[in-house]
Amino acid sequence: MATSLRNGRVSPWMAVLGGGLTAAVLDITYAFIFFGLRGVSAIRILQSIASGLLGKAAYQAGVAAAALGALLHVAIALVMAAVYVAASRALPFLNRRPWLWGPLYGIGCYLVMNYGVLLLRFGPRPVPPIEVLAGGVAIHMFGVGLPIALFAARAALSSRLSS
Repeated sequence: MATSLRNGRVSPWMAVLGGGLTAAVLDITYAFIFFGLRGVSAIRILQSIASGLLGKAAYQAGVAAAALGALLHVAIALVMAAVYVAASRALPFLNRRPWLWGPLYGIGCYLVMNYGVLLLRFGPRPVPPIEVLAGGVAIHMFGVGLPIALFAARAALSSRLSS
């Protein structure tokens, strides 16, 4: 089950780690660029993530809250990856078409986060402008769901090759 970079094999745990970290980095990079061009600092973006736990106090907690936001962001991405990798082990068809199922999973992640988790935490919010909505869905399709699905498919291939 161990992963070796030399033989190219990927374990399910490495798929969770690789897919989750890749998704976290791509997603937050997108947020930094998209919202940064609109005048929002990276610290403020990370504080907004931390506000899920800290509430409005996150915006007065400086870099500490930003660090917490970064950790929460990575943790959420790792959970998203773990869910997909577990599902792909139970439903092997997901591994045969990661270019289809990954983006669809990304849409599901977007919907769960924005219309489940954030709705429960912060209550109803106004519909975002179309560029925010389209960008959010796109990054979740191709920056979150797809890399997670590709890592899961690689782990499934490695598992079949080692059998």
